[in-house]
Amino acid sequence: MTKKPEKKVRFTVDPHAEREASKYESPIPSREFILALLKEADRLMTREELTAACNLTEEGDVEAMRRRLRAMERDGQLLRNRRGGYGLVERMDMVRGRIIGHPDGFGFLVPDEGGDDLFMSPREMRMVLNGDRVVARVTGIDRRGRREGSVVEVLERNTHRVVGRIYFERGISFVDPDHKRLTQEIQIPPEDTGGAEHGQFVTAEIIAQPSRRAGPIGRVVEVIGDHMAPGMEIDVAIRAHELPLEWPDAVEDEIQHLAETVPAEAAREREDLRELPLVTIDGADSRDFDDAVFCKRTPRGWRLTVAIADVSHYVKPGTALDTEGQLRGNSVYFPERVIPMLPEVLSNGLCSLNPDVDRLCMVCEMYVDEEGKITRSRFTDAVMRSHARLTYDEVAAMLIDGDQALRAKYAGVIDNLEQLHALYKVLRKIRSKRGAIDFETTETRIAFGADRKIERIVPVVRNDAHKIIEECMIAANVCTARFLGRHKMPTLYRVHEGPQADKLTDLREFLGELGLSLGGGDKPRAGDYAKLLKSIQTRPDAHLIQTVMLRSMSQARYSPDNIGHFGLAHDDYLHFTSPIRRYPDLLVHRAIRHHLYAEDKSPRAFAYTTSDMQSLGEHCSMTERRADEATRDAVDWLKCEYMLDKVGEEYDGIITSVTSFGIFVELQEIYVEGLVHITALQNDYYHFDPAGHRLRGDRTGRMYRLGDAVQVKVVRVDLDERKMDFELAASAQSEAEKEIEKAAPKSGRRKTRSKRRRQK
Repeated sequence: MTKKPEKKVRFTVDPHAEREASKYESPIPSREFILALLKEADRLMTREELTAACNLTEEGDVEAMRRRLRAMERDGQLLRNRRGGYGLVERMDMVRGRIIGHPDGFGFLVPDEGGDDLFMSPREMRMVLNGDRVVARVTGIDRRGRREGSVVEVLERNTHRVVGRIYFERGISFVDPDHKRLTQEIQIPPEDTGGAEHGQFVTAEIIAQPSRRAGPIGRVVEVIGDHMAPGMEIDVAIRAHELPLEWPDAVEDEIQHLAETVPAEAAREREDLRELPLVTIDGADSRDFDDAVFCKRTPRGWRLTVAIADVSHYVKPGTALDTEGQLRGNSVYFPERVIPMLPEVLSNGLCSLNPDVDRLCMVCEMYVDEEGKITRSRFTDAVMRSHARLTYDEVAAMLIDGDQALRAKYAGVIDNLEQLHALYKVLRKIRSKRGAIDFETTETRIAFGADRKIERIVPVVRNDAHKIIEECMIAANVCTARFLGRHKMPTLYRVHEGPQADKLTDLREFLGELGLSLGGGDKPRAGDYAKLLKSIQTRPDAHLIQTVMLRSMSQARYSPDNIGHFGLAHDDYLHFTSPIRRYPDLLVHRAIRHHLYAEDKSPRAFAYTTSDMQSLGEHCSMTERRADEATRDAVDWLKCEYMLDKVGEEYDGIITSVTSFGIFVELQEIYVEGLVHITALQNDYYHFDPAGHRLRGDRTGRMYRLGDAVQVKVVRVDLDERKMDFELAASAQSEAEKEIEKAAPKSGRRKTRSKRRRQK
């Protein structure tokens, strides 16, 4: 048998050589070139083979190549086998991605390249923690039809510190993590308890990561405090989710030279918009103002100017300030406390568009016709001066309620506001025509009294002023995405995929039982969702249907691949408008600036490659989820604390979720949620119907469905678990018992009555 000839590799010049030469004194082949080399070779290659193929002979170049291959291995771009051969991960039937832990001990691997998650059994989860990046092998399909995986290599550890309560039991000390996705206890050696007392909250640094044979080991590095201390909920959430809090010394050094005002030389080469009556419109408690708007009528429509704080002027790539901003990814907003992405000298100072002071900005100027179509747009650097700091309530009072005192106070900008409102009405019409989805959800705000004691939980009501700003920002984001896409600049898009097949099937089954249908076949569009939402507005179960529709949707994320935004029904969309508090917006500003002002405007000369944007998109999507989970933990804690003295009280509520183990109920006018466990539904056997989102009783046929109104009693509040237990109120239980008696056979009822008479 003749040996199959080995496939020869056809070598070409590295297309990214110029970029590498601009970055390094002794450039070596780019990552893209190495990946292409392996793909063309169609086999695994050792480091020596790759080095020879790239004609690297100098000792320094060979070492640089070794470091690059190791870095690509750490990032999951390559995998090295036991014989030292490097291969492409996707060609080795491997999946790389990030681990998402589940409170019940199992987990999922979310692939970097998208697609279905990989189920990780509790056994596999023993060697990883939530957020770790790994390479896994697909090992089969479990009994529920899910792809199952096994960890091959841990690429990056995500959890280095854990917050929880320390316990001392029978000579053993351990920290029980407060993070619900961390299910492994951290063993603490006796000499590393840091003086903590039983039950206190502590921060433990992990000194030995988990493996297949042993759990994680740590040492106490901070005693946070006692269980019920004021403000503890935020302190714990910050540390539990490893939110960067302190500014490194290098950042403090870099911001020392920043003044409180914009230097004259910084504004000299910019377009001067200081006389244009731009205004900011934000919430009453906002402190950082990153967008200002102006609108003027034109013969063919409107000229809309959206000015955004020019963070990219102050935060340069490669600086300590940039490194820290990238690490944080975004600002985190807790009740009455903010963990900013950038230091206050920028976030509340030079980069905040405060009224009556000069500020540097990046401007998107758009011309919109009478039909709401954006006919042209342009971007420029400018210097501006906000003419008013307005709140949403003030703007609504002037435009909707006609508040004459406020209109007189802001007479200098009232025409601007009137035109913004007129343009908004046109943009809303085209939004509806486009088929964008508008779910009506209730957001809440916690109102505090003395000593941070919660006085009440109040809903946040969106008015036309909120929607005006929303439409202006969406228009600017769309224009920016089109601008960067047209010039083929690497950037991060805000992408939102359509519903996954399994969730779509569940939704259609649910709608079918109600005599409803969702158009669009296997790939419905946003307009199909919007049409269905409009058709159910007058139905009594509209809230139920909307909730199920909302849960069928995917989560938005950041990606260099422009696949569009399903919910907004836009083919081109990204985030341009908040560089103070979102790192992806800052990257977008840098891409705009590169094309406008760099000597070499080509995408290849830009500081970031598409590969860079891929990893940055994954990181920023993760920090966004991290911020959401941290704020939700803190708010859940506060809501539980608010309910501690209300055990035994009864409330009206709405069923917000139905599971196999019970129903979740949100209390009306209080907006807190608790569980009525299935064992608390008495006198019948209840079975879960996932398609119908309901529990159904065996004998009575009684149903508890998503969206149903119920009356419940608070029976337990667990602050550690951030959970509340409810049971049906006495009146509701009586109704259920009546239904059971009605459903029972007549002979059975007669026997029951006779027995009662005998007992009397």
